[in-house]
Amino acid sequence: MLIDFKDEDFENKIKNEKVSVILYSAIWCNPCKIYKPVLSKLSDSEEFKDKANFYYGDIENAAINAASSAGIMSIPTTVIYKLGQEVDRMTGYPGEAHAKEFLSKNI
Repeated sequence: MLIDFKDEDFENKIKNEKVSVILYSAIWCNPCKIYKPVLSKLSDSEEFKDKANFYYGDIENAAINAASSAGIMSIPTTVIYKLGQEVDRMTGYPGEAHAKEFLSKNI
């Protein structure tokens, strides 16, 4: 399940969580619309569900400041944080297999 991300969650949650995954996205973005259910499915899988918290941040709404601070230039962009420090990012819609590989490598 993807948790709706708001700017204040970075200080309140992301900096305190062992591993966080944020999908920076926007409602109007077609690749984002395809990717969101794929990432949600992976977040609920046995492989990842208890290893990280997964968030969905709309860059034009609730996550505008966090996206700017993270230097998000294109969407969708998936960023993995450990205790608030970025460890890796992936831009674009990668498909399920590549997304799973990306998560496995970093979580």
